[in-house]
Amino acid sequence: MKYMLYHIIAFLAGFLLDLLLGDPYWMPHPIRLIGKLIAFLDRKFLGDDDQSSSRNAKKEKHKGILLVLIVICLTLIVSAGLTIGSYLIHPVLGLIVETILTYYILATKCLKVESMKVYDKLQEQDLEGARKAVSMIVGRDTNRLDEIGVAKAAIETVAENTSDGIIAPMLFTAIGGPIFGFFYKAINTMDSMVGYKNDRYRDFGTAAAKTDDVVNFLPSRFSAWLIIFVCSFLGREYSSQNARRIYLRDRFNHKSPNSAQTESTCAGALGIQLAGDAYYFGQLVQKPTIGDSDRPVENEDIVRVNRLLYGAAFLSEEICLVILVLIYILLEKR
Repeated sequence: MKYMLYHIIAFLAGFLLDLLLGDPYWMPHPIRLIGKLIAFLDRKFLGDDDQSSSRNAKKEKHKGILLVLIVICLTLIVSAGLTIGSYLIHPVLGLIVETILTYYILATKCLKVESMKVYDKLQEQDLEGARKAVSMIVGRDTNRLDEIGVAKAAIETVAENTSDGIIAPMLFTAIGGPIFGFFYKAINTMDSMVGYKNDRYRDFGTAAAKTDDVVNFLPSRFSAWLIIFVCSFLGREYSSQNARRIYLRDRFNHKSPNSAQTESTCAGALGIQLAGDAYYFGQLVQKPTIGDSDRPVENEDIVRVNRLLYGAAFLSEEICLVILVLIYILLEKR
């Protein structure tokens, strides 16, 4: 029973550490190690050949499945070893390790910091600097973007990653501690690295993309409703009613079944239009728009969407903590 209490404390402490510290570049990060593992296996399975015509689609899909299995298994083994092993040595050590691992899983402050770098460059009217800053947090080509395009890219990234980077890993961590949390992060990292429809990853990345779709199905929808709810507490610049309307209308305006869930609520909340055509790896990809252009996108919308991010993150943390405490109380009474 005491381990449930430790889990609750670590869950809260890890969240607070994330808000306080973010992800300093100098600090080693386990997600980077997962990324290096994925990159190694990518090269091992595909080599340096980017021409899909010279490869077998069926074999590449099988290799992609193997990639997913290897990364997930190794992630589970290491995270379980660290978490369970530290508790077996001493409960206090276990609490400390679980807190640190929970901190690594979440990315609330990091997402705000990186998106605000884009905002700062736009405010300085440094378009090249803004393009470079936004290229660090998006997968699309940024060298063609104008000021509005850069701002939209940053807003869309914050909107989508409100679920992928904060709410979803938070939910998995609440349910199963860092073991489940890193399980989710490994899948999400694979999707971000190989889940593209380009020549190299069209077949190889299928398993990673589909797995990511499955684990994000419920969290993305939960995140969308969190955003709709918090709009009511953030002032006149946000419309909960319009967020709900656009969400119900545009939540599937994306090839992924999940990505438009939070983008649509943020677009509706701010009264702006997001998405549309974009360049990826030099190729124009036609995409439907999300939201209505009630007004032009402006730099301040980056600040506004970050308020939505923080509001949703705090509300999700509170909901998870209340449920965990209630479960702990019920178990104590048995």
